[in-house]
This record gives sequence, structure tokens and C-alpha cells, in this order.
Amino acid sequence: MSSDEIAIRVSNLSKRYEIYDTPRDRLKQFMLPRAQRLLGRPTGQYFREFWALNDVSFEIRRGETVGVIGRNGSGKSTLLQMICGTLTPTSGSIETSGRIAALLELGSGFNPEFTGRENIYMNASVLGLSVEEIDARYDDIVAFADIGQFVEQPVKTYSSGMYLRLAFAVIAHVDADILVVDEALAVGDAVFTQKCMRFIRKFQERGTLIFVSHDTASVQNLCRSGIWLKHGRVEQLGTAKAVSEAYLQYTLQEIYGAESKLTSVGGAEAGDATSAPPLASDYGTQASVRDNLSDANGWKTGHADIVSVALTKLSDETDAVFEGDERVRMTVRARAHQALERPILGFLVRDRLGQDLFGENTLHFTGLRPTPVAAGALFEGVFEFRLPMLPNGQYAVMASVADGDLQNHVQHHWLHDALIINISSSKIRYGLVGLPFTRAELEVIHE
Repeated sequence: MSSDEIAIRVSNLSKRYEIYDTPRDRLKQFMLPRAQRLLGRPTGQYFREFWALNDVSFEIRRGETVGVIGRNGSGKSTLLQMICGTLTPTSGSIETSGRIAALLELGSGFNPEFTGRENIYMNASVLGLSVEEIDARYDDIVAFADIGQFVEQPVKTYSSGMYLRLAFAVIAHVDADILVVDEALAVGDAVFTQKCMRFIRKFQERGTLIFVSHDTASVQNLCRSGIWLKHGRVEQLGTAKAVSEAYLQYTLQEIYGAESKLTSVGGAEAGDATSAPPLASDYGTQASVRDNLSDANGWKTGHADIVSVALTKLSDETDAVFEGDERVRMTVRARAHQALERPILGFLVRDRLGQDLFGENTLHFTGLRPTPVAAGALFEGVFEFRLPMLPNGQYAVMASVADGDLQNHVQHHWLHDALIINISSSKIRYGLVGLPFTRAELEVIHE
């Protein structure tokens, strides 16, 4: 890529911290190596090294949204602080193009003794605005923050939610080219979080966004690309979906430990359909289903395998095209390779951004009536429901087989894209999942 296309270039970036066991060791490190060099003796080291980042390299295009994921202590915040210029690398380099605005740790960049008004002027000036520019945008910043008269109070009296409101309001009005958001939105209330997300969606149309979160669904929803940091190194670069799925497998393996080793994999009887009232609108939705089991990716322990996932109509029709609102059956079938005491089968339907739309599992049944399965046996979970009205696009069905209960279970086979549902509709769709309304009309009330 040419330099004009690059918003951020990180090359062989490393950050080392010196860990001293006692204040005496710090004093030794300050004085003794100098004296040892003067005397021509080998210099000693009186600290332990901790590499928060080690040889990290990547490039981010202009206008791209990149998600950064990793466990606590993996180096995410250190990386972002160096990109923003608040930390100096031990080695390596960072090149950025354009104004950067960052929402890192809550309260960072604020003086707790200053009022909200004073912190707006201080923070915005640090981000590159002149006093005249801040004056012109002050009312908009205050309106966005919506903290009322607290803007005239010292920020040390603010709640974490008020900190977030003021900080985000400032970065939303500095005309940044690069926006960095690090987990801070997790403390916001629902109304303000939605306001922030609307701003982020609009910002994505023109700017470069780095989004840090432990929520892999949010990363897939917002981001095009992903970076997984592990122990200060880049573990994986790729699409947000691929990186999030790999990280999910890793975190589950950390939970299971040596008990269950996860290995990466890649790759009906008609019911009595009840009558339903006519729909108020012609939704015109059609869906076709494609088996994707052979190409699905995920992981397994070897204790059980999913052998089939199917979606069929609960009627005598054999047409493979679904129109929406008909009663359907999702069947997840598996085979046990080892005896399972409390097997659980389930599925989730996800949109192209990885958002969970709906799903179910057999936990409520096995919780009341545990059903052991012997090694070599076939077993299946059967789920009957009305198919919702879905907007156009492709939807993936995740299927899994586990063993245990709600608090303690192991996912023995997890497939991300076991079934693909293709939706084609000539009608306008609203929301993520449409409902089959039986009445939608306008009435004039004469008083």
C-alpha cells in the first residue's frame, strides 16, 4: 500500500518496563552502572524486564475500522497509548496520518480539580483545537454530554457515567481523522451508549476507527479487520470474524484447561401446523437453506461430533424455499465418541456481522431430565418455531454440542457456519428480525 492509503503504520514496536523489587534496587540501578562503566567493570542490572509489547507490526488503511482484542494484560492499552503519543516506545516506530482523538481509561486527560467546562477547554486544546474553535463548539459539546449543571462542577464529583459522557462529547467534536475507543463505552447507560454508537457509525463513513473490546460480537459488528494481541505479541491478523472466532476458541481452552483439548476444524417428520391469522402485510420474504457442514469451521474435543444440521418445514410441502412465518423445525444431530452424562445441543442464527439474532438449546430439558448418552450413540436436539421475517442477506447457523449444566459445561464440538440461510425479499425490512404482524393500520379518532 502507498503511504497515502495508510492511516497508521506500526513497525517492530516494543515497550519494556523495568520492575524493581525494592526501592533500594531502583537506587542501585541509578548509581552503580555508571560507576561500573567508569571503572571498566561489567555493568549489573538490578531490575526485572517486562515486555508489554514485543515486535508488533501492522498497517491500518484510511477509513478502515479495526478491532483489537486480547485478554487483560495482553498489551492492548499500551499499544493504544503509544499510537496516541502518550507513551514512548522502547524500540520500533509508529507513523500516523491525521488528527487522533482517543477515549482510553475513564478520566484520562482530565484534571479532577477542574470543572467540566475547564476540562473541555483543556482536553480539546490538547487534541488540537484553538480557543476560538472550542468556543464555537462548546454548546454542542455540552448538549452531547447532557450532564446539565454538573458541567460547572469539579469532575472529581462525577460518576463514571458522567466522565464518559464528557470525554466522548469532546472527542466527538474535534474533527478527528483517527478515533481510538478502548472499552470505555461499557460503563455508559443505554441511552448514551446508543448516542455514541450512532456517532461511531457516522464517523466510520469518513474516518479510521480502532475499537478495543472483549465483546467479540461487537468487534464483528463494527469492524472489518481484527488484531489479536497475546502476551504483548500479535497472535493473529485477519478479518474481524476470523480473529474473533479464533480468540473465542482460545478463551474457552483457557477455561477448560488440560481437561479438554480443543482442536480447530474447518472447513423430518411433519408436524401439526396450526392455523394462523392472515398477515397484515405481504412481506414477500423467501429463504433458501444450504448445508455448509463440510466447510464449517470451529473446534472440537473429540468427545462428540455434530453430524448434521437441518431446517425443514412442519408441513407436507417439499419446496425448499421458505416464505417466512411458517412453522419450521431445526434439527441438530450429533454422535458421542465418549459417554456424556448431561449432553446439550443448541443453535444460534447470526447475521453477516456476527450478531446473535435468535437461538435455543436443550439445557432447559436436560436440566430437568438429564439424559446420558453412551459412547457411539446418535442423539439429536429438535427445535420447532415460526420462522421470522429477515432482511435480505446471508445468515449463518452456529451449532454446538456440549456436556454439563449452565454453570459448568464443556463445548465438545462448535461449528460457526453449519447452515447458511439465504434471504431474498422485495419488501422493505425494519430492524434485525421482522415480526409477522396480523394488524397494522391507521385509524382517525373523532373526539
